[in-house]
Amino acid sequence: MTRSLGPLFFACALGIALCLAACAGGHRARRPDGLDVSSYPEPIQEAYDVFEFRCSRCHTLARPLNAQVTDVSHWDDYVARMRRQPGSGINRHNARLILKFLYYYTRERNRAEGGT
Repeated sequence: MTRSLGPLFFACALGIALCLAACAGGHRARRPDGLDVSSYPEPIQEAYDVFEFRCSRCHTLARPLNAQVTDVSHWDDYVARMRRQPGSGINRHNARLILKFLYYYTRERNRAEGGT
């Protein structure tokens, strides 16, 4: 009993090709949290990548991104507390990068909303 793998192979190959096409190019603009960081400076985009990876392990990114924080010093205590959480994987270097992103994001949001 021999079955042709041709149609199955074609379907798998097509699925992979469609997935790759959907993911190709502009990956920084399509984020699971809806935040477009493509216009941010490259070091901030890199800091966002760490923020996205580490912070989404324990909670949605919407939690910090939607927090009504206007004073960037708030993030120092927040990230220190998150760093102590088991499984966060946030080391000192990660914490500095996460803070770099959160400071930038907060300042940009404050400026866009007419704050300081």
